[in-house]
Amino acid sequence: MARKSAKKIEVDPITLSVVRGILETTQREMTLSLEKTARSSVFNLAHDYSTALFNATPEMILQGQDIPIHLGSLIPAMKVVAGYFGDDIHEGDLLIHNDPAWGGSHAIDTCFYKPVFWKGRLKYWTVCKGHLTDIGGPVPAGYNPNAREIYAECLRIPPVKVWDRGTPRKDVLNFILTNMRARRDQEGDFNALIGACQVGERALIAMLEKYGEETVDACIATLLDMAERQMRGLIATVPDGTYEGSAILEDAGHGFGDFEIKAKVTITGDNCHIEISSPPQIPYFINSYEGNSYSGVYLGLMMFAQLPPPYNEGLYRCVSVDMGPKGTICNAAEPAPHMNCTTTPMETLTDAVRLAFEKAVPSKVSASWGHANGLNIAGWDKRHDEEYVTMVLATIISGAGATPSQDGWHACGPECCFGALTSGDVELLEYSYPIIIHRYSLMTDSGGAGKFRGGSGTAWEVEPLNDDMTFITFGEGRRIPAVGAAGAFSTMIDTKVGRLELVEGIPRPSAKTSSRSSSPGHASPT
Repeated sequence: MARKSAKKIEVDPITLSVVRGILETTQREMTLSLEKTARSSVFNLAHDYSTALFNATPEMILQGQDIPIHLGSLIPAMKVVAGYFGDDIHEGDLLIHNDPAWGGSHAIDTCFYKPVFWKGRLKYWTVCKGHLTDIGGPVPAGYNPNAREIYAECLRIPPVKVWDRGTPRKDVLNFILTNMRARRDQEGDFNALIGACQVGERALIAMLEKYGEETVDACIATLLDMAERQMRGLIATVPDGTYEGSAILEDAGHGFGDFEIKAKVTITGDNCHIEISSPPQIPYFINSYEGNSYSGVYLGLMMFAQLPPPYNEGLYRCVSVDMGPKGTICNAAEPAPHMNCTTTPMETLTDAVRLAFEKAVPSKVSASWGHANGLNIAGWDKRHDEEYVTMVLATIISGAGATPSQDGWHACGPECCFGALTSGDVELLEYSYPIIIHRYSLMTDSGGAGKFRGGSGTAWEVEPLNDDMTFITFGEGRRIPAVGAAGAFSTMIDTKVGRLELVEGIPRPSAKTSSRSSSPGHASPT
């Protein structure tokens, strides 16, 4: 799509640097606001949220250095949400959205969009997305391995106004929150997301008041062009041609067998076209809708590119993507179940793209990071006489991939989060939920082999404190370890794959995704 030509004005380097700094600080203030005001441990301890700024077009003018699986999908989602309302966007509006069929990632990643007006005209959007601890549906925390369609997973929220010209629509908010478990956590996280959007709005208006609309617009246009120029410059160094990569998505319990996901990268001058090939979608929660798959593709590209800031939509102007036909695992069609898609198949899709670029420039790429193999927990907290539910992000913390010059970092993954996720303090998790954590440590010899080894993954052992606890496993990497680069591979596999053991006197390793319960006195290592 051709970009509209805009009047260009000269911007001096000092002013450009100042405006760029304001944009980056605005995003960081939004992120800090989320951390300090959110209710659930997924937000305030694990930091499973992301923020971004868009102009009125809407183009992403700044992405936070947050969760990659959130950020790539925000680009198509923002366009879908803005396009749905069209001219029916007003000062004081606030929109909510989570539906993957409307450009979202997975439904538990719920997003708020705040239009920012200046002198009666739409100028920007502040956007905050976060992983809630529940989104309705029959299984706590949303991950339902038995779902055969999306309706069995979650409350779907297409673009909806929750504020209308500054007035909260309490009926809509109450309807959404009533359909979620652990309402106190969800409501607290909603308020944090809304507040962060307002923090961003306030800072952007102050920037316009101080530097003027024309100067700020020129600076933003320059930053978008700068990102485009850096990506084009990098792609131009790659020899013209077509390069193919593939990665195996293991069967984590659905019974359809392992799948191969392929990526074909075609370089022509300073342009890049990425074509994805994946099997037909299946009645299991690993299908990825198109918006989510963009995140996987862009992460594979950026693992190769390793470009410095600015990070904005200009990076992708010279990149086109074909996700393959509708109804496939990486371009799912309704009503495909999907909730596990941000890790599985996203990380395998990322690997396929990364391996294609390895064929093009073998000396530049890094190895795969550990894939997510995690645990959600839910139950009744007798201490407060209320339901609890949470995704235990500590259980998916894995090792980073090695690079051509150094070992991978320990406990930094998984690949879909690329270092932005944290595990939180053990003591705070025990304070927040009725559990005892017996162990949280590095797994011996869990990093991939090679001249430079991969980072080690983690082991986490939990016991319910005073009542039965439901736990739901998800992810993969239980049979096939993270993929190496430049020919490196591991022969000692057992220590390099994930597992779940329910300790009732005898360990029981599991390679399947499942939903089970555990009682006090029984620990669940993962």
